[in-house]
Amino acid sequence: MNECKRCARIIVLSSLFSTALSLQCGYQSTFIINQYATPSSIHSPQASSHLPLQTHRHTTRARCVRLSSTKGDENEDDSSKSKKKIGISKHIQSAIKKFKARPGTYLLIPVIAAFVGWFTNYLAVQMIFYPIEFRGIPIWRRDGEPLGLLGWQGIVPAKTYKMSETMVNMVTTQLLNVEEVFRRLDPDIVASTLGPEVPKLMESIGEELVPLSWTQKAGRALFFSLPGRTKAAMDSANHRFLHDFTVSMQDNIGTLLNIKNCVINQMMQDRALLGQLFRKCGQAELDFLTNSGLWFGFMLGIIQMIVALFWENPWALSIGGAIVGLATNWLALKWIFEPVNPTKIGPFILQGQFLRRQQEVAKEFSAFFANNVLTSEKLWDSILNDPSTKSSFGLLFTNHLKKFANVLSGGVGFLLPGGILTKASSSALEKLPNHLHVLHPYVDKALGLQFTLRTQMEKMTSAKFERVLHPIFEEDELTLIIAGGFLGFAAGLVQQGIETGAAAKWVSKCKLKIKKLVSRLFSSSTATDQS
Repeated sequence: MNECKRCARIIVLSSLFSTALSLQCGYQSTFIINQYATPSSIHSPQASSHLPLQTHRHTTRARCVRLSSTKGDENEDDSSKSKKKIGISKHIQSAIKKFKARPGTYLLIPVIAAFVGWFTNYLAVQMIFYPIEFRGIPIWRRDGEPLGLLGWQGIVPAKTYKMSETMVNMVTTQLLNVEEVFRRLDPDIVASTLGPEVPKLMESIGEELVPLSWTQKAGRALFFSLPGRTKAAMDSANHRFLHDFTVSMQDNIGTLLNIKNCVINQMMQDRALLGQLFRKCGQAELDFLTNSGLWFGFMLGIIQMIVALFWENPWALSIGGAIVGLATNWLALKWIFEPVNPTKIGPFILQGQFLRRQQEVAKEFSAFFANNVLTSEKLWDSILNDPSTKSSFGLLFTNHLKKFANVLSGGVGFLLPGGILTKASSSALEKLPNHLHVLHPYVDKALGLQFTLRTQMEKMTSAKFERVLHPIFEEDELTLIIAGGFLGFAAGLVQQGIETGAAAKWVSKCKLKIKKLVSRLFSSSTATDQS
């Protein structure tokens, strides 16, 4: 009996000791149990019957401790969640109170943000094309850059040379084959069209070389007194001269016409011309860029209003305005040109606004380019006056003119001296532009540049077509976006002044100053009247 009592006491004491340890150290009782039994003996029902009574009690108490600790953690989680809910509800109630106190002020935020978005985008479009010439104080400015230290020039007028060069490279490498295009001219039609102008040209040259009127009359009388067969031979020689000269021009058009210089020189002489081309092709995108700022700005303004209600910071409106200005310009520019290729997202197919209008843009671009830039008159002007081609054309023309003059002079029985022929050819080159006007309608029609440019542009891949208009935005895209952010910040600053009451104070101060100024003026005027 005494031994049994001792065993019972030992069991009770050990159980109390293990309970105390488990309460202090959490799951440390599991380690105590593992000292008495292996994992297999703990989980095996047969082995559990052979465990001492003390081990079973340790296991039971350890489980109880685990349950109690888990419940404690759950209670802590519940309390933290309830605190969060209370904190959120307080913030919501505070925001509602702020809105009820001044509903007009907060409802005005999305409206002002919409105006800021529209105005910054509108200004960005104007900054692309205007002013044509630099406006400001030319203290320091890099050539070809729109932004000076104190002033601005439109992006397109400032970068006309670079943009024109890029565009010409695109036209000559992807849209036009100059040699193939000029092969479309029929030399016989050119000769027949230009033939009646040759006698007029020769007559004007004769008047210059032999200014006496009686010699001119004698020359005309001699010509009309020639036999009919001789006149017919001279007409045939005239036709042959123009025919052969046209063929020679077609064979050497690469050295006689520099398309790059032809286009760039026109654009540099009239810097508004390239802007007109871009506007003609991209007016829909420019309108979208401007108008999208309105609804982009309104949506961002709603977010700005919510932030102002929950964020107790007077600079929230100014920072939000800057974000609106930056984001509206950036989003609109991305929406115009991205994605380049059609991209399917769910049931929708997305592609840049400009790229979806490829057929329409090709029509506008080809019409403008063919009717304003690469006309017959502009092409001939480039051939005759471009320093890189003028000498080549002069040499070719002089050679053919000398042959023609020798044929004519031989037909009437004498040859002209070489010095007179040289003077005659130089005079003919100067007077030739005055006689080419009869040829322009045929050349414009025969070359068919508008149709060629349109069909080739319609065949361009989306990636290549994107380069037609995107360069005007790419050149100073960051400048446009930053300008939008600056204007947005300024508008947000005004909102901040209205929201904090600083604007009202400033207006009242201005009124007081104006009143004081007016009173001083009246007092001084009355004093002078009394004196």
